[in-house]
Amino acid sequence: MEARVREILSWYSSDNPGTRTNLARLLTHGRLAGTGRLVILPVDQGFEHGPARSFAVNPPGYDPAYHFSLALEAGCNAYAAPLGFIEAGVSEFAGEIPLILKINNHDVLNDEKDPLSAVTGSVKDALRLGCVAVGFTIYPGSANAQAMYQQCREMIAEAKANGLVAVVWSYPRGSSISKEGETAIDVVAYAAQIAAQLGARVIKVKPPTQHSEQAEAKKVYEKTGVPISTLSERVRHVVQSAFDGRRVVIFSGGATKENDEAIFDECRAIRDGGGFGSIIGRNSFQRQKPRALEFLSTVMKIYSGELK
Repeated sequence: MEARVREILSWYSSDNPGTRTNLARLLTHGRLAGTGRLVILPVDQGFEHGPARSFAVNPPGYDPAYHFSLALEAGCNAYAAPLGFIEAGVSEFAGEIPLILKINNHDVLNDEKDPLSAVTGSVKDALRLGCVAVGFTIYPGSANAQAMYQQCREMIAEAKANGLVAVVWSYPRGSSISKEGETAIDVVAYAAQIAAQLGARVIKVKPPTQHSEQAEAKKVYEKTGVPISTLSERVRHVVQSAFDGRRVVIFSGGATKENDEAIFDECRAIRDGGGFGSIIGRNSFQRQKPRALEFLSTVMKIYSGELK
């Protein structure tokens, strides 16, 4: 096992051998195996945004098997999806790629100002399907955040007891936060800290902007001179906020972007700032497969250092 993977596993010494083994499986699979970097394909958008918005631009995406094969052919570390998509393809692709079962989801048919995801899967489902991890979304800033924290904590405790890795999507959103504030540096760093304190082993957040949402936090940033002028500096601060970099923090790819170079520059900044990688959904599966494979190959070359 590579030294970098051993180092990362050492940060989770309180976990049982099963959890550490499954974390090692995430870190030692695919083209980035052994580097300590991760590129994961997540496909929960059918539930989160609706089927047409997610898949009409590339109709093969309506088929769950398409996403399994895309993640495999690209050499992703893992594939993450809700219960239905994983159940629909796991038999065909059993044992070929680490799986992350997303066990709560939120739809947009009711546009809530303060979102609360529904629990749509379980740790038992993840074990039955041979997954290495379970994923859970929390919305810091929502009026329902405390209920989600409690649900998340229960999920994490059950996952650890059964040797699974707990992955937390920590997405600030709600009536107490402005749209600009959802990606503010102080808010994203806070979201990473909350997920780490809940016991997440892998934390997913959005790339932060230079905006500061909270007046008191802004004063501290200015007084202490925390560097946040570049994305790499902001990524470094977010990773620092997750136990001084002793928790794996990965960053979302966000909505589909027309400019590939902008995405690649973002990946470079994540890499240079000490981020552990990206979890890229729409910017991957909304492309026809040949272009998606080329795109993901470039992303992985950036994270491996093959491309500067």
